[in-house]
Amino acid sequence: MTRTRRFATALVLAAATALPLSAGAAPVGATALTTVADVPLPQAIFRATHNSYSGDNGDKERGSIVEQLDAGVRFIEYDVHDNWRFTRRGYYLGHFFAGQDVDHNGNPVSNRLYDWLRIVDAWSDQHPDAAPITLALDFKSDITDGDNTSYSSMNPAFLNDMLTSVFGSNLFRSEDFDEADPPTVNELRGRVIPLISGNSGTRARYKRDLGRDPAIAINGRGQVVEVHRSESSNTLWYWSGTYVNGRVTWLRHGRYDFAGDNPAVALNDNGDLVEVHEFPESDVLIYRVGRVSAETGEITWSFSRPYDTGTNPTVQFVDPAGTRLREIHTSENDPGQNWDWDGELNAAAMSVSWDNNEKTSDALYDKATSQSDSSKVHVWTGADGATPAETLRVDTDVFQGDLIRYQQVAFVEFQKGDSAELKQNALYYAAGADPENDAFITAARADNRLVRAWDFDAPDAATNPLASFPATNHPYAGWYETLLQAAGASK
Repeated sequence: MTRTRRFATALVLAAATALPLSAGAAPVGATALTTVADVPLPQAIFRATHNSYSGDNGDKERGSIVEQLDAGVRFIEYDVHDNWRFTRRGYYLGHFFAGQDVDHNGNPVSNRLYDWLRIVDAWSDQHPDAAPITLALDFKSDITDGDNTSYSSMNPAFLNDMLTSVFGSNLFRSEDFDEADPPTVNELRGRVIPLISGNSGTRARYKRDLGRDPAIAINGRGQVVEVHRSESSNTLWYWSGTYVNGRVTWLRHGRYDFAGDNPAVALNDNGDLVEVHEFPESDVLIYRVGRVSAETGEITWSFSRPYDTGTNPTVQFVDPAGTRLREIHTSENDPGQNWDWDGELNAAAMSVSWDNNEKTSDALYDKATSQSDSSKVHVWTGADGATPAETLRVDTDVFQGDLIRYQQVAFVEFQKGDSAELKQNALYYAAGADPENDAFITAARADNRLVRAWDFDAPDAATNPLASFPATNHPYAGWYETLLQAAGASK
């Protein structure tokens, strides 16, 4: 489609006639760093490719990942699938399905994401003076759904650890970005910036979590466990983390029961926990015992066991050794009458012996609040700007209203047409390189956002200002190289 463009397009077309390059050849000197003025990251422009893993498949001319990086490409995109029919559990590259359109010529022989991350890391190690590489992981499946209910089934906590272990000190984390004082390109040379794209469920759940009836506990070692019911079903979920300097860093997240209501949790200083809840649509009360790993935060759970009937169960440890418990719940027949149990934890057997069941005038424990010495945590639900009302939040004795969520290792992309909550606090924007998206791209650039325009395959796709990442399938075409040189793209 022919379009009227501003000065950028005219400059490209004029310069392209003076600098002919064959469509499939890398430009002379492409591996040399371009000297451009140092600018804050949101103001920079970078060479970028679309479906970078596809190499030269079809009529596309990208080359291997190393060839692209050598030529100055600083935005790499991987399409990622997980739980590939349960036969090769993991993250795999591919377009519409794992393995599709993956070009292994000069690239890893496998389709495993891990191997393709290592290629980028190795190149970054060898080129510490190169401009930062944004690595987009375009998830084609939801890694927060019913197939990804724990770290071991590769939810985003697993992804975070993979990124951290592969890139190490080369990694620039989203949580380290300061919008008020953004780093410059030169300050980020040699770094890799991970970006989550694709599936909207994955992107939303990475930024926040939702739930109902949350409960929380903290122990003297700073370990924290939160439990809640799903906002959309009766499944029960947990978060575990550590309290440091008034903030909770969440380490693990997962489903621990297929059916439950009104959960509550108690946690001792050994990392042993007892959880209680109602079985849905019945008066049966259930308990589980768990153990929190001091190294990883992962929780090992016992089986569910019934112990009484009633509603609104609450539980706490009542001795310093953390073996004696007291549980208080409401009678299922008399909402004004509470009952209690004494419990003795057998940590080795992961079970509780319950005794002395009787009526009590004591109130239910405050399951939403827990304190150890001066460290205090309180869990609640409430909207954070554009997020839903069921968004899980946590207060401490120092900070209020933090989101309960995965560590923000990766940035999360906002795409044209996404919900308002995905736009909230987003640095990276994206849309197709199409005339109908011109206003979206230019407005985002004017708002100091980094913008990807994918399928940027003709010179008349240029906007003014140019997209931060004109993601092309033809990075060696003369018009593209000239356009990026004229724009002062960072290498």
